[in-house]
Amino acid sequence: MGSVIVDCAIYRDGHRTEGPEDFSDALDQARSAGGFVWIGLHEPTEEEFEHVTQEFGLHPLAVEDALKAHQRPKLEVYDDSLFVVVKPVVYEPESDTVSSGEVMIFLGDAFVVVVRHGEGAALKAVRQRLEHEPELLGKGPTSVLYAITDAAVDHYLEVATELQTDLEELEAEVFSPDSGGSRNTASRIYTFKRQVLEFRRATGPLAVPLARLAGTGSFGAPVPFVNDRARPFFRDVQDHVTRVNESVEGLDRLVSDILSAHLAQMSVRQNDDMRKISAWAAMAAVPTMIAGIYGMNFEHMPELRWVWAYPAVIALMAVLEVLLYRMFKHRGWL
Repeated sequence: MGSVIVDCAIYRDGHRTEGPEDFSDALDQARSAGGFVWIGLHEPTEEEFEHVTQEFGLHPLAVEDALKAHQRPKLEVYDDSLFVVVKPVVYEPESDTVSSGEVMIFLGDAFVVVVRHGEGAALKAVRQRLEHEPELLGKGPTSVLYAITDAAVDHYLEVATELQTDLEELEAEVFSPDSGGSRNTASRIYTFKRQVLEFRRATGPLAVPLARLAGTGSFGAPVPFVNDRARPFFRDVQDHVTRVNESVEGLDRLVSDILSAHLAQMSVRQNDDMRKISAWAAMAAVPTMIAGIYGMNFEHMPELRWVWAYPAVIALMAVLEVLLYRMFKHRGWL
């Protein structure tokens, strides 16, 4: 069990004290001291999480979600705890890809159990930040929920900026005069659209849970186990995630427009190529037709015994070829 526990501590009046190994003792101590216990776990198995489930009375449906992962961001209220899912996102500049982890948060009256999935969901910096802000940490378990969501959404803003930069580079490549319609361009655009979709799966569904925590709109009712004085903090996070979602919507529309423009450019280039091929085929057809007529070996051919017939026919072919070339060049086919 110890291998999956990232950290375990009791917090009282915004200050940390090391918690005992037994979770039940830690919870009893936290309640008696007017503090709370914060336990962090990384990808526990069902057997490893069983002891935590029993000691903290976690709801089996929420436990199942926490163990299986692959959940949408959401907020669910149970009798003895609050269950929140957040999907932190990581941008990998080497491969220009977006990957997401998952953080499941069980929030009770005097405990916070955080289950993390994926390497991109590390919360060490969040814990350190809170421990250096005892006034915020003194607000209880709600401060942990706020700090985790705030850190995730702040990183969303950074990822959105990186994706915007990648989109500008892709746009410049598509509309570059000498791009030549690279065969890989369409593949890059489609890959980028998949990255935006992965990003949207993390940011879009989080708007509703944050609205409930902030108590905005139709979500005016207080959320159990969440300090009402924390609503302004969650409203700030909600504003940030709204801005991120607007940015993601813009990215999605722009990449769709870029893909349409690229396909239109490819179609125009193909039409240009077909016009050129048709023009050269027409120019080749004229001498072929004349030579074919004179190659049929009939006895009574026009000017067959005329001394200047051969050079006259060759000159006629040349004149027709020049006329056709000038006509096609004037129309922009060549």
